[in-house]
Amino acid sequence: MSDQGFPSSLRLLNARDYRRVFDRAEFKVHGEGLMALAISNELGHPRVGLVFSKKHARRAVDRNRLKRLVRESIRLRQRCLPSVDIVVLAKRGVTELDNATLHRQLQSMWQRLRRHSQKRLASTS
Repeated sequence: MSDQGFPSSLRLLNARDYRRVFDRAEFKVHGEGLMALAISNELGHPRVGLVFSKKHARRAVDRNRLKRLVRESIRLRQRCLPSVDIVVLAKRGVTELDNATLHRQLQSMWQRLRRHSQKRLASTS
């Protein structure tokens, strides 16, 4: 059986990690209903934190669905993503989007994040 989990090495685990991303975000990527803030890390792999408030996703079932979709997207694309810490936030109207639309939004956001990261890496070299 293959390991299909979402290990703690792929997660932002404490408030200090979240605060670091919020205070010093190098990248900001918007999607329909979602936004991602990111900052480079030295770990060699991406980590993700999720912030889905009751203000934008009223029902727990909606917040849990969003979390599940983002985790799955990161798990499947972790090898393609740059070495960054990412915080994904919900925006107004996110609960009206279906799963297929959210998957497309996330894939587009990860591609833009990878491009921004590559540009920054090229400009610092």
